Amino acid sequence: MFSLPILNSRFFIGSPLRHRNFALAVSAALLSLLIFSLLMLGILLGSMHKDAARVFMISLYAATAFSALPMAILWWLDRRERESPWLFLFMFLWGGLIATSLALPINNYIIADIGQWIAKNPWVRDQLGKDAALLLGAPIAGPLVEEICKGLGILLIFFLLRAEFDNMRDGFIYGAVVGTGFNWLETPLYIAHGYAQFGDAPWELQLGARFALFGLAGHALYSGLFGAFVGLARQTRKMPIRIGAPILGLILAMLAHAINNLMPLIVTLFEYSQGKPPDSNSPPDDYGLLEAWAMASLLDLTVFLPFVALMLFLLWRSGLWEMEVIRQELKDEPAELVTPQEYQDILQQGLFQTRRIDLSDLKWSNALVNAQHELAFRKRRLREDGVDPETDPLILSWREEIRHLRSEKA
Repeated sequence: MFSLPILNSRFFIGSPLRHRNFALAVSAALLSLLIFSLLMLGILLGSMHKDAARVFMISLYAATAFSALPMAILWWLDRRERESPWLFLFMFLWGGLIATSLALPINNYIIADIGQWIAKNPWVRDQLGKDAALLLGAPIAGPLVEEICKGLGILLIFFLLRAEFDNMRDGFIYGAVVGTGFNWLETPLYIAHGYAQFGDAPWELQLGARFALFGLAGHALYSGLFGAFVGLARQTRKMPIRIGAPILGLILAMLAHAINNLMPLIVTLFEYSQGKPPDSNSPPDDYGLLEAWAMASLLDLTVFLPFVALMLFLLWRSGLWEMEVIRQELKDEPAELVTPQEYQDILQQGLFQTRRIDLSDLKWSNALVNAQHELAFRKRRLREDGVDPETDPLILSWREEIRHLRSEKA
């Protein structure tokens, strides 16, 4: 077993990463993926013209700033059982570096293969123009390849850090963070591509459209759907749901992604039916940032309303589940761990409220509340798995953490 303190911490209790050989294998695999991703990014930047590469880097700074809002919203949604910031960073970089780098060559291969088919069927190019391969390939490659590549990161946390994966909300947050990371790198790529094609970088259009609905549309929504259904499988004891929920979540994520990628194809076919030549080679309309954001947000709400409504419903249900678990599992804890006044606050807490114990010391208060909630969720998980919570080392660790925090205020 590793001697590093972090691998012996509560973060890794119950994780196969505590086994030395397994942890070494996973570390080597992740390092290889990171090196591959950086090489792919280097090749991509090297293939760009100097001016386009400069546009890409400036766009990356802008995308980083715009990504701060969805990340802040997801951090707030995670307030009842705060995950490690390092875990958030890992999931973001999985989406932003590893998933994008894995998806890029496979996407290119599929689109190139479709291009060869189009070469044998010139009537397709006559209707769709020189971008026919991309218009036909994007609805196929994007949903299949990108959702699987992003989903691998979610499944990695699910299997390797199960103590950090409790319910639908955890799954949605992990998935949405991965999607936000994917969007973070994809946005500069589209801006640089627009600059290379038309000589003018579509800053406002791409940033406004790709961060519509406060950055929670697009990839954040797709991956969030898959993550939420993986979380549902974690939350239930019913075997059909445990098996079927992740499959359904992946299908929904791919379906939403496919609908999004089909829209340019539908527009092109409509314009062709109206007599507009497919290769007008005109740049996209010039929209201001707020105008592009508002139009894209309205379009996303209209087109993806069933998916957005489903996601809001799952978040609402997961919030109710969290509150019920906290109330039930902390009810019998001794006063040294949960005081009578604190339990009354738990009973009275609203769905959108964040419980505070000491407003004069929010850092201490947040740490204590988080430890109590972690204790509750761990107890519920063990009960559902048929394990006695009183013998679990993580339960004992969280109780000791609460006592330690109490002693700081004594």
